Amino acid sequence: MVNDDPGGGSGVQLTGDGDSPTSGRFPPADEASSQEPIAPLVIAAKAGCKASFERIYRQLAGSVASYLRWHRASDPDGLTNDVFAQVHRNLGAFEGDEKGFRSWLFTIAHHRMIDDRRRASRQPQFQAAAGVDESLGHGDVEEDAFAAMGRDHVADILTVLSPDQREVVLLRIVADLSVEEVGRMLGKSEGAIKALQHRALGALRRHFDRAGELSFP
Repeated sequence: MVNDDPGGGSGVQLTGDGDSPTSGRFPPADEASSQEPIAPLVIAAKAGCKASFERIYRQLAGSVASYLRWHRASDPDGLTNDVFAQVHRNLGAFEGDEKGFRSWLFTIAHHRMIDDRRRASRQPQFQAAAGVDESLGHGDVEEDAFAAMGRDHVADILTVLSPDQREVVLLRIVADLSVEEVGRMLGKSEGAIKALQHRALGALRRHFDRAGELSFP
């Protein structure tokens, strides 16, 4: 895994033609593009195939932009381009599978979001992990609840959850990361992530039950 290099400028970006990177912005993400395995595209992109890198962008940029948008980033689309420019710069040093690539990508996006907040003097106030009961939040029931909730209810997260709960749920739903990957990204234990997830789902369950919108397992 490479250093995610959270700082710095947008760097090299791709245009629609040619075989080498040039200055400019990435083409718009095609939300209707068919999903395909990421791992072979990463291998091809590392070998210099620009078309494969642009297919990675089209497949994952929407999720990155959504993650940044839900965090109220000042320019989600611009930051998404910055994220993928950084990925392009460091891609040669990346080693890992599809899950590893996705985790690396969202680690970069997370750091860009934090930098954006700092620039805007809106440092997020995450609750400390101290006092979290790490014995909470185990089993398949909560995994099923996440699957049932999906992205249609992400907007409720912004108003119902505390900042640290919101971060965990956004990374689990929008970024589609595992508990282990979220813990590694946020510097928390898996038990702490599961406890935050458990509390978040409890708050969302009560919210949706009152609104009559969703039945949780």
